[in-house]
Amino acid sequence: MDVKNLRVKIFADGADKAGMVEMAGKPWISGLTTNPTLMRKVGISDYRAFAKDILSAIPKHPISFEVFSDDFVEMERQANEIASWGANVYAKIPVTNTKRETAYGLIRRLAKAGVKQNVTALMTLAQVRDVSAALGAGPAACVSVFAGRIADTGRDPLPMMSAAVEMLRPYPNQELIWASPRELLNIFQADEIGCHIITVTNDILKKLSLVGKDLDEYSLDTVKMFYDDAKAAGFSL
Repeated sequence: MDVKNLRVKIFADGADKAGMVEMAGKPWISGLTTNPTLMRKVGISDYRAFAKDILSAIPKHPISFEVFSDDFVEMERQANEIASWGANVYAKIPVTNTKRETAYGLIRRLAKAGVKQNVTALMTLAQVRDVSAALGAGPAACVSVFAGRIADTGRDPLPMMSAAVEMLRPYPNQELIWASPRELLNIFQADEIGCHIITVTNDILKKLSLVGKDLDEYSLDTVKMFYDDAKAAGFSL
């Protein structure tokens, strides 16, 4: 296994400016994403100011910023404003609103208007099929399937992700995102099935240095960790 041989593009997922700028400088990072939950965790209150600050610091990488309305008319207004912030910006659109109403009509309108979209929170192949059809052969777009959350339910996401790759094949403008990975191995799984992009948080990215590590050495490192921690804690029996 070698990170240099990966075909899948790695997008850093976060909302901390310092971390985002650091990741953008890494040769293996091809783009970035964020979302309202990540932004809230780091205390961001002015959405527009944050986004424009990030874009001034990272002007070339593809970056997704999510709409946050539950009303499709307002979502459309927000998406158009977000798209106006730069040619590298994707407006992130949820596959439904909180009322279970699908966003397919909105997605279709935005695609026809030339807005680059990252449609997010998908978890079924039916959603992939309908989102892909709504996006059509329009501008560059991403279809974000939350494989990690699918795995959290006890289901293997690999067959679904493989099928999703095939669903998007007729549309070269559409890229499949493996979202919410749970472990570094997911990067190599995504690469193996031909997934276009995987979004990865900093805590997982930090493990890239372990790729290919000798397992006997890793075993010894683990034994040393247990020994050193027990010693530092002053345990005795």
